[in-house]
Amino acid sequence: MPSIALQRRLLEALQQPDYVPLAITALAAQLQLAPAEQKRLQTLIKELTQEGLIVKVKRDRFCLPSDVDLVSGKILFRQSGSARLLRSVRGQNSAETFEIRAEDTGVALHSDHVLCRVLPRRPLYPYQRRQQWKSKTSFVRVIRVLQRANETIIGTLQCDKNCYYLIPSDPRFVHDILTSDPKRCGLNPIVNQKVVVRLYEWKQRHLNPQGEIIEVLGQTHAPDAEWRALLHKYKLSPDFPQNVQREVRALPKKVRSEDRSGRLDLRDAFTLTIDPDDAKDFDDALSLELQPGGDVRIGIHIADVRAYVSPGSAIDKEAQKRGNSTYLVEGVIPMLPFELSNGLCSLVEGEDRLTQSVLLTFDASGVLKKTIFATTVIRSRKRLTYRQAYALLVEDDLKAIRATPLPPKHQTGAIGRPLKTWKDAELRELQKTVRQLWHYAARLREAHFKNGALDLDMPEIKIFVDLKGVADRIEKTVNDESHQLIEAFMLQANECVARHLLNASVLSLYRVHDKPEAEKLAELGDALKTAGIKAGDLTVRKKMVALLQQIEDHPQAYTLKLAVLRSLKPACYRATTDGHYGLNKRYYTHFTSPIRRYADLIVHRILVNHLTSHHKKSVAKRSQTYKTSELMRLSEHLTLTERNSVEAERESVKLKLLEFFDRELHKRKKTVFPAMITDLRNYGIGVELTDSMAYGLVHISTLKDDLYRLSPDGTRVIGRRRQRAFTIGQHVDVVVERVDRYKREIDFRFETAPS
Repeated sequence: MPSIALQRRLLEALQQPDYVPLAITALAAQLQLAPAEQKRLQTLIKELTQEGLIVKVKRDRFCLPSDVDLVSGKILFRQSGSARLLRSVRGQNSAETFEIRAEDTGVALHSDHVLCRVLPRRPLYPYQRRQQWKSKTSFVRVIRVLQRANETIIGTLQCDKNCYYLIPSDPRFVHDILTSDPKRCGLNPIVNQKVVVRLYEWKQRHLNPQGEIIEVLGQTHAPDAEWRALLHKYKLSPDFPQNVQREVRALPKKVRSEDRSGRLDLRDAFTLTIDPDDAKDFDDALSLELQPGGDVRIGIHIADVRAYVSPGSAIDKEAQKRGNSTYLVEGVIPMLPFELSNGLCSLVEGEDRLTQSVLLTFDASGVLKKTIFATTVIRSRKRLTYRQAYALLVEDDLKAIRATPLPPKHQTGAIGRPLKTWKDAELRELQKTVRQLWHYAARLREAHFKNGALDLDMPEIKIFVDLKGVADRIEKTVNDESHQLIEAFMLQANECVARHLLNASVLSLYRVHDKPEAEKLAELGDALKTAGIKAGDLTVRKKMVALLQQIEDHPQAYTLKLAVLRSLKPACYRATTDGHYGLNKRYYTHFTSPIRRYADLIVHRILVNHLTSHHKKSVAKRSQTYKTSELMRLSEHLTLTERNSVEAERESVKLKLLEFFDRELHKRKKTVFPAMITDLRNYGIGVELTDSMAYGLVHISTLKDDLYRLSPDGTRVIGRRRQRAFTIGQHVDVVVERVDRYKREIDFRFETAPS
């Protein structure tokens, strides 16, 4: 019996209303298992117990956690020491959470998988009546650590009276780690260096965890040490194994004539790429061709990684293990070796490249008439940055277009032939092509939102580093027409491929975004009321669309949209097309970025295999590239690698922001940053910087001109004597007051007291 079927039968038995805890032998008898299957049952029960999906009670009997008021999940600490439990449900994204008081966390550490007991609800104060303390919040207490999330912890070595200890770099690890004398480890670490400590078993909460130093990363807060720490924490490596490098060396350096055989040749089509300033690999391009009768054919060309990476090869296994590229501030940890990601597969300017293409034919009025999938070869005419593309869209003066600044060479990939060397006629042709592409992209985008898609675009920041790796510049990225142009065509290609494979009953991998929990949306609606927004029933899509439109012009637009995003479930990969809530699409997959996402490479293989066997009726039924079980395993793995990368990227940005503002403390002339008040507390005023979107606190103690207090209704901070008030949404100017790189906090003070 397959383990999946056995697991289903076991859980069904445990869910029966009349079930009482049984030992393994009794369970095997109840399930009528053959002797050979009983060993499989033992292994399965061990796995499910480790995951917390079943629990062992007295006398080695097993039942569901809920039967004995237990719940398992991932514990997520706060700096204060309290935590929340994210309940684990196998194969699902559970949104159910429980609160854990600091004194109830036991010997758990951040991100551990734990088993908890659900606590009876109790009043905050003894005199409260029962009806006064009824709350939706449920509290739990950790009773067992099922699995440690981390065998090692990174931090700064400190010493106090010959006692050595580690201050963890992540402030969510709320305990200092005691270490043995560093002289004994053979690595010669010194105080204030960043080190890696391997944890010993920790069983007694009243004693600090202990461990041994196994690696020295460098001086704390030095760019190189922070980079190495980030790679260690998220298990990322910029280097590739020897067997991968051997396969890479055997690949051709350029596209050969035999590689172009059997492909649709589109090298004469006007083709271009549009990417960020700091892009080093280019996996999508667009072309535009005029057709007889006034039609226009737009090609969406995606790097054909499949042509060079065979299933089961060393390159393929390593790419699958990594799952995706990780884009840290200091550099990229690629999914594929440099020779492929930045070379042979990258759609660089002026070079033949193998691609998979979705060809869209529009009539003169912008209506999509026909979609064709093809294996192609292209040659990009121009590598454009988003800034250059935007200039081509909005500027008529060719001199101004040529003057669009380019990023420093160390911050970007190949920039191609500079626009200042282009003749007027060439530049006009390029401009005409970009504007025509936007003409059709705008119609796709209009239809996209008319169909009920949510506008969840958020401004982002881009941090640039100097040659030493130190943060020296921050830019805000706005989702303007140049970004929207690319996005519209990529969304269209992803949807077209998903629809085609689904209609052909071909097993594939899909990008899924589940509907949000009604309870989460209700909590969001309540929270928005404090900002003066009446959201209505957000389970109705029209209400959610209207809410996002309402937020767009609100002074706290970024903060409020962030709250909306947090109320939604994370997107994931699945072997079933369960729809995409945010895009409001029934069919959706990832097809357009195979250089940086393994999921897209899978879809390329599936599509090409299907198209190749489409006309061979004798093999049509056995042309599936992947089995369902394999796609299920891959979808879970790729969802995990993606989330690991997202967390690493966020931490990279946070660390570089702290580094950037820490440098401000040492300047004679302080930089004045425009900001907006986003939060009010009795101890301080929360501000968000306009340009970098960094958040910090202006402590009440820095306001020397009066005695300030929070108003009873919490809407203002008011001075007692002069009645000067601070309100949410108010624009202010601030300078950096303090940066705590251990706690990851930034404090500001007002440059001048706002009037």
